[in-house]
Amino acid sequence: MDPSGRPLEQFEEHRVRLRAVAYRMLGSASEADDAVQEAWLRLSRADTSAVENLGGWLTTVVARLCLNMLRTRRSRREEPLDVEEPAAVLGGKDGGGPEQEALLADSVGLALLVVLDTLTPAERIAFVLHDLFAVPFDAIGPMVERTPAAARQLASRARRRVKGVARVPEADLARQRRVVDAFLAASREGDFEALVALLDPDIVLRADAAAGPTALPVTLRGARIVANGASAASARARFSEPALVNGSVGLVTAPLGRLHVVLGFTVVGDRITAIEVIGDPDRLRSLDIGVLDVSRAMAPTRKLSPAESPSGSAETLP
Repeated sequence: MDPSGRPLEQFEEHRVRLRAVAYRMLGSASEADDAVQEAWLRLSRADTSAVENLGGWLTTVVARLCLNMLRTRRSRREEPLDVEEPAAVLGGKDGGGPEQEALLADSVGLALLVVLDTLTPAERIAFVLHDLFAVPFDAIGPMVERTPAAARQLASRARRRVKGVARVPEADLARQRRVVDAFLAASREGDFEALVALLDPDIVLRADAAAGPTALPVTLRGARIVANGASAASARARFSEPALVNGSVGLVTAPLGRLHVVLGFTVVGDRITAIEVIGDPDRLRSLDIGVLDVSRAMAPTRKLSPAESPSGSAETLP
């Protein structure tokens, strides 16, 4: 490390990348900022005169901070999932930057954030660092208190969860995707007639009590009635993204990357014959959700340079 006494200036050179790493590990802009700020505090207090690779040192610090935050979060997950409406979630829980966090979530992919949230902390760290930032397993292993081979297995399990398992032929999956994409576009635009054209005249929509506008389950029948309901939920559609849901194409609605509602579709030909809207926390947790745009999700955001990638300097960590 440069001994010239410029820790803040040196830290700022790495801040953007550290925040990108932390956000993908945590799925929360405010928590990512907390992790990065704590990394700065540790740097300011530490004697890093023997550290040759400051970027790698900081990446290791941030990764371990994120791992601890994920473990703490998981230990409290016996509480019900947050099922507030998107408008309430966007009201400023994360320190006044909801629009920025929504943009961050969209850039990463809502479905990917949802799937990452189902992984164990160690799986998430291993997958994010290796598959999204190309950090070698030799460096990841010590962070998650595993051997490099065990860290590789963690990432492999996470990768399988991200990809999901399709239960229909690829051609059917592509056809479902076209229909669901069209439904989402029409919902976002409030295009009533386009919605009606996508729906079977005898379509049935069923929403559980947690997903509907009332405290009771809702059943809607008929294309125009269901299209009315979809148009009314256009604000929610802004935070929706196609995903693999129990082996078929569905929609996940995840304001700020937090799973809120899942829509399952029955598609016959080029029309939707049934929609199931799931908002109950227990039912959401039981769903098998995967990422449809796997190539986008699996591509490294940016491979860390040798000066940024963690190295064997763990003994100097605070």
